[in-house]
Amino acid sequence: MTFSKIPLATRILVGLLFGAGAGLVAGPKAAALGVVGKVYIDLIKMMAIPLVFLSITDAVISTTISWRGAGRWLLIIAVNTSLALMLGLAISNTFRPGDGFLGSARGELSQAPVEVALPSLASVLDTVVPNSIIQPFADNNVLSVVLCALLVGAAVRRYRKEKERECATEPAFAELRGALSVLSIMLLWLVQLVPLAVLCVTAKTVGEHGFAPFRNLTEYVLLGCLGMAVQSVLVYSAWIWGVARVPLGRFLRAAKKPVVYAFGTNSSLATLPLTLDALDELGVSKGASRLGACIGTNFNNDGILLYEAMAVLFVAQAYGIELSLGQQAAAAAVSLVAAIGVAGVPEAGVVSLSLVLSAVGLPLEFVPLLLTVDWIVARMRSVTNVLSDMTVSAAIDGLSSSR
Repeated sequence: MTFSKIPLATRILVGLLFGAGAGLVAGPKAAALGVVGKVYIDLIKMMAIPLVFLSITDAVISTTISWRGAGRWLLIIAVNTSLALMLGLAISNTFRPGDGFLGSARGELSQAPVEVALPSLASVLDTVVPNSIIQPFADNNVLSVVLCALLVGAAVRRYRKEKERECATEPAFAELRGALSVLSIMLLWLVQLVPLAVLCVTAKTVGEHGFAPFRNLTEYVLLGCLGMAVQSVLVYSAWIWGVARVPLGRFLRAAKKPVVYAFGTNSSLATLPLTLDALDELGVSKGASRLGACIGTNFNNDGILLYEAMAVLFVAQAYGIELSLGQQAAAAAVSLVAAIGVAGVPEAGVVSLSLVLSAVGLPLEFVPLLLTVDWIVARMRSVTNVLSDMTVSAAIDGLSSSR
């Protein structure tokens, strides 16, 4: 068996075990390996902003949707995403999994020379309109980049409509798709390096602090999975039974195959053909399934949003920082737009989390450590996103038939 054929989850687990062993042997000397995790996150940040811009521009250009269908779609997504964000924040605020993370290291972090200044919701929104079109990319300002992408995508759509006979925009559109594909390939290469980053970060953590930090990480994983389970069981069931009028047993039987596949591949995008087959089996109309699942792949990411809401608070708690409601709302707003921009790309949760933490002023020091357990949470994110796509599609059909 070649290295590339070994499942990524297996390689990450091996990296985790070898990192723990290296940390035990090397002790505090293993701290030097932490630079590998920092470089890894810097590489992700380097590609994240152009990836967000190209992904949203492509989605705006290529998406065709009726106003009536858009209204129903936006209503359902707005309810689901709001509940996912509130659920993630509520769980983290209640159970506080980040408290005591790294034990005595928290004291070292709180005495660090870098002062963490968290912006308010108003200050975050105030930075949306940039002074120049280049500034958002230089500053890694995800909100401004999203605004630029929406404007460029809308302008290209209008131009294509006006010059439809000339097909003047097709070469440029093909170049945009090509650039997006190139960035996705580069990100796939980075994904293959996750086991190395996990090994080095684990060695540093165990060498400096032993295994105590992994108690908090275990709690973080369990609470994240619990939150996504609650979102799937309570929120989606309400839509399926109350609006779509589909028996829950029938829905679960149809969803079984795409859910299992999403868990195995860790990708809701790769599961899309099976998701569409399951919706056909449920009798959902083609228009509703394409709107809820195909377009929803770019815009409907409850699993990522819930994860990011919890992860942001986890990092803040680890630093002993109390976020106000306004700052939590700012983090939720940035999470929403960042999740749209990276939907369907490998390790979408980690990519968007790095953008969110930067936007709200929190350090990225803990992100590599979260990679040690992200391969577990990521599979639950994919399952949640698939169930969300199916739920939205069925609910759109239910709202259409009720009128």
